[in-house]
Amino acid sequence: MADSSSTYQAGGSGDQPKKSIIPGFSSHNEHRRLADRAATDPVVTDPAAQLLNLTKSDSEKDIPIEEEGAHSQGVNRERGHSEAENEATVDRDPDEPSQYPMSPTSSSLMPSAPELMGHHPNLPMDDGAMLPPGGRTQPMNFMTQPSWVNIAGSNNKVNISYHVQSTGRVQLATSSFLPNPVPPPNPVPSPNPVPSPNPPESDGEEDTMSTFIRELKKTGSFLYDKIQPIPYIKKEVYSVDSVFIEVGMERQDERYNWKTLGSYHDIFPGEKGNPRIQIIEGDPGYGKSTLALQMVYDWCKEVPNSPFSRPDILICLNLRQLGGMESIVQAIKQFALPLDSELEPQDVEQLIRKKGKNNIWVIFDAYDEYPDQHNKDNFVMQILEGKILGHVNILLTTRSSCIPPGLGALTGRIRLTGFDDAAQERYIRKVVTGDNEAVKKILEQLNINPTLGVLCQAPLFSVMYAHLAHKGGMLHKLSSVTEFFGHMISCFLSHKQNKLSGAGDSPENLQTHADTHAALDKLAFEALTSKMQQLVWDRTFFCRKLGEEFYKLYVDAGILVEEEETYIPAPGKLPQRKRVVRFYHKLFGEWYAAYHLIECVKSRSYILPENINLYDLKFFLMFACGLDQPGGSQVIKLLGETKYGETSVVLCAPQVKEWSHDIQTTVRGIVSSYVDIGRADSRLLQRSTIQLLERASQHKIPISHVVLNVSFSSVDPDSLPLVLHPGLCLPPLSTLQELVIVTEYGREVTVDEWTGILNYAKRCQLLKKLRFYWCLLPWMDSFPTSLDNVEVLWYPLVAGCCYILRSGRWQNEESGEILTRGAYDDLVTKFREQYRDLPWQKQRRAERE
Repeated sequence: MADSSSTYQAGGSGDQPKKSIIPGFSSHNEHRRLADRAATDPVVTDPAAQLLNLTKSDSEKDIPIEEEGAHSQGVNRERGHSEAENEATVDRDPDEPSQYPMSPTSSSLMPSAPELMGHHPNLPMDDGAMLPPGGRTQPMNFMTQPSWVNIAGSNNKVNISYHVQSTGRVQLATSSFLPNPVPPPNPVPSPNPVPSPNPPESDGEEDTMSTFIRELKKTGSFLYDKIQPIPYIKKEVYSVDSVFIEVGMERQDERYNWKTLGSYHDIFPGEKGNPRIQIIEGDPGYGKSTLALQMVYDWCKEVPNSPFSRPDILICLNLRQLGGMESIVQAIKQFALPLDSELEPQDVEQLIRKKGKNNIWVIFDAYDEYPDQHNKDNFVMQILEGKILGHVNILLTTRSSCIPPGLGALTGRIRLTGFDDAAQERYIRKVVTGDNEAVKKILEQLNINPTLGVLCQAPLFSVMYAHLAHKGGMLHKLSSVTEFFGHMISCFLSHKQNKLSGAGDSPENLQTHADTHAALDKLAFEALTSKMQQLVWDRTFFCRKLGEEFYKLYVDAGILVEEEETYIPAPGKLPQRKRVVRFYHKLFGEWYAAYHLIECVKSRSYILPENINLYDLKFFLMFACGLDQPGGSQVIKLLGETKYGETSVVLCAPQVKEWSHDIQTTVRGIVSSYVDIGRADSRLLQRSTIQLLERASQHKIPISHVVLNVSFSSVDPDSLPLVLHPGLCLPPLSTLQELVIVTEYGREVTVDEWTGILNYAKRCQLLKKLRFYWCLLPWMDSFPTSLDNVEVLWYPLVAGCCYILRSGRWQNEESGEILTRGAYDDLVTKFREQYRDLPWQKQRRAERE
């Protein structure tokens, strides 16, 4: 794949005039920027005096005017101003009345030398924008931002008197100068100006870079050293490297097929042909944020052999915290650097602006929780679209159901598929150390219950399961996602109840708080179904709504988390900090919101919000269906009547133990059409689809078509189910009418697989049709006579003919010509030639060589 960095630069800041990426800030000296903010910020007391190192009793000082030619030193390349303009000394008369306040939006604290001495003849001039010779006082327009003007002669100086008010507004009183200014001749513009080369990086810039890296690593260590796998066990805090186990990963290729990645090291953008922007997606609890922290760890610790140790700069930002942020510089300053950072915003901007100088990566974590994702003009989308910072590598983590819209085809996509059996065992051994018998017992429970096996693909569930099972819980009896999560919540609360009651608290009172959570349910529901999905509340507000005792119990239990957050009260104001509360994980919020959904649907007047993302909130809907039988039936009926609600019904119906007539009617409508089990589907969706098909068959509901969309793996020779990727089994379905197997292009089915499929078909009593696409079936001299009532169709070639099995022989469906052995051999040659460049045929040739 071609390197995409140039593509993004061409459409981004590389071809546009350079401008500040800090809204409200220009790339000139800090005292100008701070004066602007101070002029409208009552929190800052006398900031202008602080910047100029003045107090109310200072004596008058002189402003030296630069000599002719001095502008060639220290010129600000973005605005064309001399640095000397901003290093003025001042005469001030404390008794002079205040007359001319500084504009709150001005870009300078005080007039520059050209503003005091008069404009260049060729520059535009506003009314009252200059002082005439003779020293008469005139109003000054501080909105003017002229270019620099050379002042002839030497030893020129200007005296001005002014007041600095407590609000930061500058009051000009009088001025005088000697001698009168002599403007330079009119400049002759060059038709093709040649920009001067960038000066070599100074020691000061190198020091700034070193400070930036040191502070980023300091903040990063606070993130990756505070991993708490079991939320209510506060003492068990680990570094991310101690608990990190790689999950399965797949990359989407140019044909939109998912290919397995060997390691998270292969994600490294900008290398091995990888795109500049990579999206890391996965279901809730699959370890997206943990993976991001592992990358930060590798960079901070400079882990050998990890590509993530190589960038010059690596910045990790949690998008959940960035609501209302106007620029990435503002976000970095507030969340990626320490509170006592030595760097100013323009330092950060200068460092991340430099193209080709620094290898920069930014990790945007949790896009699905980003409050501003619906604002198309947010700075995150500007970066992703290459409008700014087109040279920066981006890693973005998000739920699979919340991919940023409108990204280019060159954006890479990585999908986390969770733990396989080996990774599950490694993770459990990390949690349950030194007890091989316990590990063996836990793994046996996973094998007994396929629902648990699917859930524990997610690292979040896997660690919870390992801990709870190690404590002696009979988790293998839990048959649904709702039962597992409910048991987990109950364990959290009972653990803290036992601990708090032992400390003297009333057990009855604690139990009341554990059982009565309607107010929390409503808060979670309103936040979850809103456009922003912000499950974060101010601590004071939250305690006022739910009470201090309730709050303390749920924080101690690990269900809620209290943390400090930086926010900006209003544009132009200084950052402030406050205590906020959120759920330990978004799934906990979905659990409590589900209770309120049940109360809503029982009213019979509730309608699902139009803007709700059904797949994004699948656990919320699944929990609701499993928590209450009548309410669950109502939810499924609503989903069946909702556009694109079929997938949600597939996920939710297995959560209800007893199917009502309404549920059966809804399911009947779904299975009367094609039911697709795709390889690209999550394991949870695959498992839910299989459960729905099994229960539909048990209720004698006819199943029209089941399509195995590149998901067929093999056949179990003993029990005869079809084994799917990644290891789930589809048992024979008594009411299935048609089975369609779409394989990978160029796959050659073995004799054992072909025989197993035919035997599976015999077990499906109502099966009428069996179809195969894009595969090569083995030659057989005879077929089971029991298949005489089943129509078997075979489409081996794209745009080729179809073969139908009649009387134990393959025939061309159109011509009726029988496929002889010689014709079959010719077909094999054509088949292998058509698919020669695809993975199955490449692998076949490699094995033969």
